[in-house]
Amino acid sequence: MQCDYFDAGVCRSCTRMGEPYDAQLADKDRRVREIVGDRPALAWSAPFGSPESHFRAKAKMVVGGTPNAPTLGILDADGHGVDLRACGLLGPATTASMPVLARFITDTGLRPYDVPARTGELKNIHVLESAGGELMVRFVLRSEGQVGRLRRSLPALFDALPGLRVVSVNLLPRHVALPEGEEEILLTEETTLPMTIGDVTLHPMPGAFVQTNSVVASGLYRQAAEWIDECDPRSVLDLYCGVGGFALHAARTGRAVHGVEVSTEAVASARRSAAEMGLDARFEVGDATAWAASLPTPPDLVVVNPPRRGIRARLASWLEDSGVGAVVYSSCNPVTLAADLDRMPSLRPVRARLFDMFPQSDHAEVLVLLRRDAH
Repeated sequence: MQCDYFDAGVCRSCTRMGEPYDAQLADKDRRVREIVGDRPALAWSAPFGSPESHFRAKAKMVVGGTPNAPTLGILDADGHGVDLRACGLLGPATTASMPVLARFITDTGLRPYDVPARTGELKNIHVLESAGGELMVRFVLRSEGQVGRLRRSLPALFDALPGLRVVSVNLLPRHVALPEGEEEILLTEETTLPMTIGDVTLHPMPGAFVQTNSVVASGLYRQAAEWIDECDPRSVLDLYCGVGGFALHAARTGRAVHGVEVSTEAVASARRSAAEMGLDARFEVGDATAWAASLPTPPDLVVVNPPRRGIRARLASWLEDSGVGAVVYSSCNPVTLAADLDRMPSLRPVRARLFDMFPQSDHAEVLVLLRRDAH
């Protein structure tokens, strides 16, 4: 893939930009296998590749510049906006929305936040797109002062973006380098963006975690479902379940599935999907580790999809001692994955596969199947 921004030196976020994709994928697969380590029973499948470009279903663009000349992209070392609206990683609907959103900023007079001066209102714009080209747009503001202006201007934005379905404002009042704050204000009657990923339709709300690459996420969920079917558990517990991607796929064959997630909004989304599909999947709000530790009887199989820090010692210890027959572990950090595997010697890794969620980078998503050692 060729990128003018990278070639000009204005953005170096893609550390592998310009390398042939086949070489990227092979090197990433080799590196991940080295990090996970030599484990006698482990068989690796061929890596699951991605489209090289236009694969991002979500984009978090920092807004800079001025109302008449806004930038959508990142900030430079001095805190000034760098425009990346033609970034080749953005999905097609997101790419088409960028000039429309820039004009919307100008037309509404929204003042981009100036980081060095600590003035202005509009900090970021987040865009989420479905495979069908529908959009969710989220404006991250410093205060509520411009919410009324946004509400009044929404008809024009809907006219300019026919695929637009959900619009919200997120409030980030502090002067911090974060993509979003804690308070969300919905500006539309529709609250979720239906996204068909793999064999299910998810319903993320603004701010919900959704895998960045829908093509690869589909492969990830289907692979996990295949391994779960091979284990044929009667009961499945999905920890860190998010909006339900793994749990809903596991439930499609009729088995009882229980998902646990700290986000109330994500759980509401997962429940909606389960109800629409008529699946025997229940979702609860709670801490993954505490919930697992409170169970009187362990499930047959556990799915874990933790953040980069991994599942850590307490949950790994519970899995090791619980008698759970199998674990499907989806990891976005091979280093913490390897440490967690070492904490569970009775659960042997038997299958693993790299899923290239972020081409042009060193990021690696790895799926591992662990089965309890009968000896």
